[in-house]
Amino acid sequence: MNPVAASYLRLSDDELADRVGEALGRLANCDLCPRLCGVDRTAGELGYCQSGRLARVASWHAHMWEEPPISGWQGSGTVFLSNCTARCMFCQNYPISQMGVGAEKSAEQLANLMLRLQRQGCHNINLVTPTHWVPQILEALAIARQKGLVLPLLYNTSGYDRPQTLRLLEGIVDIYLPDSKYADNDAAQRLSGYVKYVESNRAALLEMVRQVGPALIMDKDGLAYRGIVIRHLVLPNGLSQTPDVLRWLKENLGQGLYVSLMAQYFPAHRAVGDTALGRRLRRDEYDEAVAALHALGFENGWQQELSVDY
Repeated sequence: MNPVAASYLRLSDDELADRVGEALGRLANCDLCPRLCGVDRTAGELGYCQSGRLARVASWHAHMWEEPPISGWQGSGTVFLSNCTARCMFCQNYPISQMGVGAEKSAEQLANLMLRLQRQGCHNINLVTPTHWVPQILEALAIARQKGLVLPLLYNTSGYDRPQTLRLLEGIVDIYLPDSKYADNDAAQRLSGYVKYVESNRAALLEMVRQVGPALIMDKDGLAYRGIVIRHLVLPNGLSQTPDVLRWLKENLGQGLYVSLMAQYFPAHRAVGDTALGRRLRRDEYDEAVAALHALGFENGWQQELSVDY
């Protein structure tokens, strides 16, 4: 088999059907994310993420601005899923994540979106904010595979995930793209509404690495086809605790890890006018984050350029 073939192609129809059935069964007493809302989404009950039985999709397109091995030269086939398990004050996509902008899609329709991205020449299927939609994703994947989907599958998440849910994706997801946002639960709750983010995030990262390893594996053309990239958005005023986040990553996942250090913060949504978050990142703040990355010996990954000097 071609080494870039998607992992889910190795599963039998019965194995994939079992995963779909188990995942859909979780919707009746939803425990997909660490909030454990316990609502019956099959009966129209809504928990924190305000998500029901059918997936809600905001947009889909070839994304050219992910990390280079993800976007390649033809783009990452990105599906932006609506709603979220957080309420980040500074979310740049808050109409999608917090206002639910998007349209409901059946499993067949979601499968057809994946196939459309494949026909456009995208290198992979990149599912953004997937945590609360894992059953619907698996349901659609089973259909898409029967119709010829062969692209690697990416799970692009805030990192607020449960290992129990991630295990439904073992042997299915090829590349994990999680955030590691905070090293302090108080900041995580105050700025993003997370409950017990740090322990949840770290348990999730360990499970992802158990599944796909701590590296990023690329083919001869430089396209990623298996592994993990951990993203960290640097916030102003040290609010993202960057040195502490990076130190834990090194000590627990190794300095060979691929880390994407992000400088793209700007005040959006409820951060506009906030005393701590109401300005862009300064160059000295980002330089300190980069210095921490280098001091810990990380050599793999990417650092964004600041768009404006402050």
